[in-house]
Amino acid sequence: MKGFTLWFTGLPCSGKSTLAKHVEEILLERGVPVEVLDGDEVRENLSKGLGYSKEDRDINIRRIGWVCKLLSRNGVVAIAAAIAPYQEIRDEVRRWHDRYVEVYLKASIESLKERDVKGMYKQALAGKIKNFTGISDPYEEPENPEVLLETDQETVEESVNKIIRTLELLEYIPTAETETEYSADEEEKIKTRLKDLGYI
Repeated sequence: MKGFTLWFTGLPCSGKSTLAKHVEEILLERGVPVEVLDGDEVRENLSKGLGYSKEDRDINIRRIGWVCKLLSRNGVVAIAAAIAPYQEIRDEVRRWHDRYVEVYLKASIESLKERDVKGMYKQALAGKIKNFTGISDPYEEPENPEVLLETDQETVEESVNKIIRTLELLEYIPTAETETEYSADEEEKIKTRLKDLGYI
């Protein structure tokens, strides 16, 4: 099997790490080699010392992208769960890969504030956290993600199913032998999105 990079992007608390772990578990069950690069863990180990200026954010995303490139070209599915707020750097990282799938986790600020157990949004809105993406720092929505998830309206299972079915239709992973858990309507929406992007 050929490797590829699956990149989760979205605002803080939109569900990137949660969905990445669920997808990882499914891929491992299917015998697919996979590694998850979580944004927080990368900052602690690979990008320690970097701040949150645009330059430092870009350096961090380039580092994650480079590791993903190395993994994917050696037959591993590299899953990146990092905010990656700027379109230009996301496009740059995409160009490094032959097989790349962008997953955009879209959600309203109100819903993100509700699920934010650390209270970061509340602090950012009060001016206590500087350069907070989505509040005092910009987040540029992806223009043409392969997968669009509305995580404030979908269950985790629904979001995971969208991702997995997209990867199956792209023939990046083997199709499961068991019955799928999504409707014909959902299947058609996924196929339409991939057709619009020129994949099928």
